[in-house]
Amino acid sequence: MFKYLAIMVLMVSSWLPAAAQVAFWENEWPITDFTKTSVNFSEVMSGGPPKDGIPALASVDFITVGEADIPGREPVIAVEIDGELPRAYPLRYLTWHEIANDVIGGVPVAVTFCPLCNSGIVFDRRKNGQILTFGVTGKLRFSDMIMFDRETESWWQQFTGEAIVGELLGDQLAVVISWTESMEEFAMRNPDGLVMAEPTGVSRPYGQNPYNRYDSSARPFLYSGEEPPFGIEPLSRVVRVGGRAWPLARLADVETLEEAGLKIVWASGMASALDTRQIARGRNIGSIRVYDTDGLPVEHEVVFAFAFHAFTPDGEWMLGE
Repeated sequence: MFKYLAIMVLMVSSWLPAAAQVAFWENEWPITDFTKTSVNFSEVMSGGPPKDGIPALASVDFITVGEADIPGREPVIAVEIDGELPRAYPLRYLTWHEIANDVIGGVPVAVTFCPLCNSGIVFDRRKNGQILTFGVTGKLRFSDMIMFDRETESWWQQFTGEAIVGELLGDQLAVVISWTESMEEFAMRNPDGLVMAEPTGVSRPYGQNPYNRYDSSARPFLYSGEEPPFGIEPLSRVVRVGGRAWPLARLADVETLEEAGLKIVWASGMASALDTRQIARGRNIGSIRVYDTDGLPVEHEVVFAFAFHAFTPDGEWMLGE
């Protein structure tokens, strides 16, 4: 089914020239200023769902760690802001919604997850004196989700946090440090922490992975860019820190790697959200934390190698000896 959907979407998305695509999009996006863009529109494809077809969450409710009935192996995006109870956003929900708009200690954030790139990134929603609310366009670029803000309907690249189309073209969202770890890890470190509650008003089979066996596929969905160099598998995971990428495979053997002024720590026990149909049964890929020389957390993500290469073509691959 997944393969046939990809073929159908490609047939619809690829035969229209860029100018015709924009004319088609203007019916769905009458507010968006398509004369302002930093990308080639031929790189933008429909992922299948229309605007808001993947329903981003406008707000989030929370329960305590003790109330959360989530298998310990399942991945969550953890966010810790000084003075606030740590929060966990389970991928069992974000896989279906991709964006959760929230406020933590007065900081408006967008917790985002693009399953096709395995990129979980948290952004500060404040920009140019206003608070933006984000939704899902249904469009992809290099297989990565394109978000939009409801205030101007500008389009934003999730992987980079940059506005690529519309009134806010060129604006950059600030990243809030986060990381992906198992529910068990989060609960053990934060017994008084908060966990995103199951969304209401939308019926989804939470706990199931709609991208069955995706991270063992030969090719990314709707990706026509270059493959990573050095024979690195496109859907293998890498630890991205700025313009550098460490293959996750390097960490599975040593567990701790000190390199380039960073300490990268791998811990066993977290399931892949993009492996088996039931997320909790996914293979063990482990979780990653990155620290600087003072032991402070460093902004990082664990993403698919093809996505790092697509958005950081001049990036440095930390392959070791």
